[in-house]
Amino acid sequence: MAADQRPKADTLALRQRLISSSCRLFFPEDPVKIVRAQGQYMYDEQGAEYIDCISNVAHVGHCHPLVVQAAHEQNQVLNTNSRYLHDNIVDYAQRLSETLPEQLCVFYFLNSGSEANDLALRLARHYTGHQDVVVLDHAYHGHLSSLIDISPYKFRNLDGQKEWVHVAPLPDTYRGPYREDHPNPAMAYANEVKRVVSSAQEKGRKIAAFFAESLPSVGGQIIPPAGYFSQVADSREKTSSLTSSPWASPLATATLLPAWPQPSLWRGHLKPPALSTSTRGVGLFIGVDLIKDEATRTPATEEAAYLVSRLKENYVLLSTDGPGRNILKFKPPMCFSLDNARQVVAKLDAILTDMEEKVRSCETLRLQP
Repeated sequence: MAADQRPKADTLALRQRLISSSCRLFFPEDPVKIVRAQGQYMYDEQGAEYIDCISNVAHVGHCHPLVVQAAHEQNQVLNTNSRYLHDNIVDYAQRLSETLPEQLCVFYFLNSGSEANDLALRLARHYTGHQDVVVLDHAYHGHLSSLIDISPYKFRNLDGQKEWVHVAPLPDTYRGPYREDHPNPAMAYANEVKRVVSSAQEKGRKIAAFFAESLPSVGGQIIPPAGYFSQVADSREKTSSLTSSPWASPLATATLLPAWPQPSLWRGHLKPPALSTSTRGVGLFIGVDLIKDEATRTPATEEAAYLVSRLKENYVLLSTDGPGRNILKFKPPMCFSLDNARQVVAKLDAILTDMEEKVRSCETLRLQP
């Protein structure tokens, strides 16, 4: 049968296979086909409206009219590369510099986080004359080959770790080796970076850069302990070979918007023996860590997947992340309102209540007959 004569269902299945071969779909068992979006809402081909808790890339909301209009007007005038003089570039750099410390006064304009991180890596290597890179475990820095090579989140499932890549522990005070009861977790985790650097140098390796997200995302929305980055920066001074790139991935935060509901609102029904949680984050970038046991902090992987699937059925788009795929990852656009937050919390509460009443086993999520 010719491709254009295939039934619609077969064509959709083929498209899903082609897409999933190049990237991981949300809800792979029952993917959503989104055709348009506006503000904090996305719409499928049937017109159903979903609250978007995933797409932080659209920082000010999907299809913001001012952004759309500005892009439309600029495209009618000029859309070319930056190898020519233009006032807009200088004006934008000036406006940016006024929001930053005086030392940050040189700007490179790029079209993606991946391109920015690739350039940071190139600059560090050119400046130091060295090749090696120190990264944090579970980190993700972009889709370019150069960045997959320094992203444990990616390279462990692909070609493996290169000899010039050195991995330090994620500064996770909830599940890592140095936890909230440690007297100085910032120093302890910074010492781990120093240990990794020293070990590499003993083998004759020379470090060009230290890459770290300011709030590790796919690692589980981890907030490093206060003082961690300054402690790592001290090791740079002592080794004379370590440069840092603290903004290795874009991050959506919104500290001036209406406050996210207090963490206690997440815990209405998250209690043993079903589930327990740890909630963390900054602004609108929130991670809710679902665990099966408070003592062992075992990731509730199956439960998290089940919960996200149920939320999708209730028109809320959410994802999971972290090494155990058990962390509910909230990263909505900044126009996400307090009313939206209340709606999402209410749906979470209802679904978790239903899980407590009907689920016989948290491990298998079998429903009672």
